[in-house]
Amino acid sequence: MSGFTEILVIVAVAALVLVRQFRTERLSLDRKWWLLPGLLGFFALRDGSLTDPHHLTGSVALLAVELLVSLGIGIGWAFTTHVWSDEDGDVWTKGTMATAGTWLGGIAVRAAIVGVGLALGIHLGTSALMLGFALSLLVRSGLLIWRAGGLRSAYARPLTQPAWEGRR
Repeated sequence: MSGFTEILVIVAVAALVLVRQFRTERLSLDRKWWLLPGLLGFFALRDGSLTDPHHLTGSVALLAVELLVSLGIGIGWAFTTHVWSDEDGDVWTKGTMATAGTWLGGIAVRAAIVGVGLALGIHLGTSALMLGFALSLLVRSGLLIWRAGGLRSAYARPLTQPAWEGRR
């Protein structure tokens, strides 16, 4: 993918995720929650331009910082999202103002990482941003599924006895 195409993909996915995080949404535990982050990660890694070949050590260090920040952002998104279970045992999620703050903080930190890279003459490219975003989404989704698992087991309706078990 070209840099411009990657930017369009990142913006489109970010817009989709942003809209979905801030509306009330039922969390589907059987959905392939890892699919979108997996695809983003695949396309980021497939490109092969995660690091700057002219500044390998510096670009690897900046990429490591980007991934650590992305891990933190994913954790922040997951734990600032309101998660609850209704009387039917369905789990619901909705982003909070703290989630919005995590988004803004994440954007600021990622811009700072790019700024440090540019000041040092290091160019990471959009693949590093895409990989970081994929990691954030994967961590957020995994943690929400984990949080929801505790809610479902605590509040889900008890299973009814099948009709055939009562007969002898």
